[in-house]
Amino acid sequence: MKLLTQHVEALIFTSEQALSPEEIISCLKAVYGWELKKDEIIDTVKTLQAKYQDESFSFELNEIAGGYQFLSKKEFHGAIHVMLQLKEKKRLSTAALETLAIIAYKQPITKPELEHIRGVSCDYSIQKLLEKELIVIAGKSDGPGKPLLYSTSRNFMDHFGLSSVKDLPKLKDIQSIDSNEIGIPSDMVDESGELFSGEIQDVSGSDSPEENSIDVG
Repeated sequence: MKLLTQHVEALIFTSEQALSPEEIISCLKAVYGWELKKDEIIDTVKTLQAKYQDESFSFELNEIAGGYQFLSKKEFHGAIHVMLQLKEKKRLSTAALETLAIIAYKQPITKPELEHIRGVSCDYSIQKLLEKELIVIAGKSDGPGKPLLYSTSRNFMDHFGLSSVKDLPKLKDIQSIDSNEIGIPSDMVDESGELFSGEIQDVSGSDSPEENSIDVG
């Protein structure tokens, strides 16, 4: 049973939930054929718990509901909480991502043109994209009322690793059954890989925040 401690450590570390001694025993038996007893696992875990009590580690090994799990130490909870809040603020709803994709491929584009394509109001999505500095106001259209024009920003290029909008993939090359990976349904793309400019039915149902969000940070 070479490197038993390291194997137990690795299994607990990679598990998203608390791992019980029985689960550890079952896993190691399946891989190596080891016949381990529960007491051996418990002793190994105690050794690991003592190791991670050292102040040089920011996390520790805790016993939870009959199993074991690595958790951050309480003195670091404040910083972790702020980090999670910041990460949450970077998330885009599906509606916002669809709006961003249309702007990327049709820029510069006005809000009325966006809403003509999506079939719903884009006020909320545009607001969020401006707040996250993924799009910018690129001027005003010569059309009636001179509506604002929107284009993608330098931050958008940096985030997606693009040198220019010419580096965007052709929509016809993005494979998906119902919708492509950047949020544009397949029926909005013509044979040349360009977006249809005609009226499209609602593809998201709403422009408000949705439960299914996508991390952009």
